[in-house]
Order: sequence, then structure tokens, then C-alpha cells
Amino acid sequence: MYDTINFQELFEGFQNTPLLWNASDIYGFEQFCPEHTTKPFYQNSEIKKLRLGKWVENFVAFQLENQEDITIIEENLLIKEEKRTIGELDILLINQNQPIHLEVVYKFYLYDNSNTYNDPLAYWIGPSRNDTLVYKLNKLKDKQFPLLHHPKTLETLKKYQFDINTIKQRVCFNAQLFLPYQNQDIDVSPLNTDCVAGWYLNIERINELESFQFYIPEKLQWLCAPKETVDWLSFIEAKNEIKTFIANRQSPLCWLRNEHGEFQKCFITWW
Repeated sequence: MYDTINFQELFEGFQNTPLLWNASDIYGFEQFCPEHTTKPFYQNSEIKKLRLGKWVENFVAFQLENQEDITIIEENLLIKEEKRTIGELDILLINQNQPIHLEVVYKFYLYDNSNTYNDPLAYWIGPSRNDTLVYKLNKLKDKQFPLLHHPKTLETLKKYQFDINTIKQRVCFNAQLFLPYQNQDIDVSPLNTDCVAGWYLNIERINELESFQFYIPEKLQWLCAPKETVDWLSFIEAKNEIKTFIANRQSPLCWLRNEHGEFQKCFITWW
């Protein structure tokens, strides 16, 4: 798969993904947005095969490396207690003399209208229902951010010439949001409406999409915008492939192309 992936397209897809929230903070988290760069993404040939989240961390680091007022101090800094890894700091950087601990997040969330929640953020769940926005925010609040102040972290950071107490903590949290099929009027606030990238549909209603051609991208390609130059499937071909995902309780992302050559992105869900 990696031989056919265009990493520049992945990088551009990442750069075109908005922050999940802008001016307001969520759960007390402030966003830090690296500047976009027009420099071609350089893929280190020694990089091992990575999951999507790790590629996004590489993309953020690449943006930061090309930003004049920023110096990266550490990437993926492992904090160990004896031989056990207790956590990791994604990126430690200096921005105009200000040290910053930056956690990088990239997610795909669907609006769950099958339940009613008191917290508007609780409606957002992962495509296969094994992840939620609230879970991730709580993990950042209760585990990932407090790691900075763990005694082993303080010991690890002693070698740097700055006061640990001056470090600010920020997130770079990008996401693509998907609304229920034919229900695009949902108020997604306090999240960023620009993050809405498509919609989702339960497998039981897939016949409503029989007029479309399909492409089922690899997980890394979820970052990308749909394009013409892929091997498009007929509805019947795609339906058979999608059923395999559904049987494994997975909800695949699909690119759709209509008769006018217009593209859409959607998830077909098992739930």
C-alpha cells in the first residue's frame, strides 16, 4: 500500500483540515495552529510504516520546522519509569522564547442522533462507535497533559534551559465531522462548522446510493479530498466490499461520484 500512497496528497489533505474549534476553548484546551507551508513534504525513507495519527504528528512537525519563529526541542518524547513507558509528549517546542508542550490530535467523528445527551460534545463518536470526542478530551485532561508534571518528566526535562513552570500546554486538534444523511442542518457549535466534511448512512439504506460510483480509500487516504484518478467501483461492486467491513463491525469511509462528476464523502455505518 505504501508504494502507491502519495504522501504529498496526504500532507495537503491534512493542511486543508480545519481545527476542531477556533477562538473558544473546549474543556479548557487552547488550540495552537502551525502555519501552512508550501514546501513539498519530505518523506524520510527510513520512516517505518505508521498509522494515520503518527503521520499527522510528522506533518505538524514538518510545518513547525518550516516556521521561522519556532524551534522543535523534542518529538515523541517517551517518559519512562524504570523500564516501563508511562507516557509520551508529542512535541516540545519554543515559540518566540515561549516553551510549549503540544499534543497533536486528528479525528473523524459522526453525529450520533440515535441518543440524547446533555453535553453537546457527547454526540460526536467514532465511525465504528469505539471512540468519542468526550473520551479523547478527558484523556487529554486527565492523562496526557498532567504527564508534563510527572516527577519522571521533570527529571527528563532538567537538561533544558527553561523553567518547567513556564511551559504552556496547547493542542493541535484537527477533525473531519460527518452529519446524518439528509440532515445537514444540525448545529455543531461549539465546534467549527468548517470541519463538516460529509455525511453518514446506515448500511440498511445503502440502496439509496445506487446512482453513485464508489471508491473505498485506505485509512491513510481518509485525509485526502476525493479525486478523479482512482479505480472507481460500480454500486454493486462497492456494496459487496462494504458488506465485508460491516460484518466486522467496521464503518468504511467512501468517496462518491455522481453522473456529473461531483464528489462527496460519506461513511457507511454498521450501526
